[in-house]
Amino acid sequence: MSEELIVRHCSPTLAGMKTGNLFSCAYTKKSEITEGVRRLNRRLVSKGLRVVPMRLCNHRALIYVYRPERLKKDFASVYVKKLLHERGYPCDDPQRCLVRLIQRLRTDTEFPHEIGLFLGYPPEDVQGFIENKAACSKCTGCWKVYGDEQAAQALFAKYKKCTDIYCAQWAKGKSIERLTIAS
Repeated sequence: MSEELIVRHCSPTLAGMKTGNLFSCAYTKKSEITEGVRRLNRRLVSKGLRVVPMRLCNHRALIYVYRPERLKKDFASVYVKKLLHERGYPCDDPQRCLVRLIQRLRTDTEFPHEIGLFLGYPPEDVQGFIENKAACSKCTGCWKVYGDEQAAQALFAKYKKCTDIYCAQWAKGKSIERLTIAS
């Protein structure tokens, strides 16, 4: 798992603008992913970031890069707790919710669309996506929007600008530690 992939797919989280990002990467041996995750966590935990392998399947890993404190804040919302509770999550602790999400990703045949709540998507958009079965959105960017279209469009533009800046800085040799804003 290359750091370049993390910069390309997780810049808004590295910058502290977003709760989390997911990306997929290929691997040959499980030990590659395990050691890569350990190495990154040793370097980034002090900055308030965690890297978690969510699912390993067919030599592809689904990796979650997130800010636990921001997830805790997101999950304090009554709206978010309600959505999670309806889907069988233990709403008393975000880390237990994360463990439940990992279990669902690894065992359920249906994809858990509530995953958007773990990425910092607006709860009304996550609920709209689930209820409308991904149809009838107002617009699509980083996610499908069912709520405030203007606010989402502004956020999409911010995330894109952040990613462009971070990728350019990475290309100039700036380390992932220097790109990661401490929280």
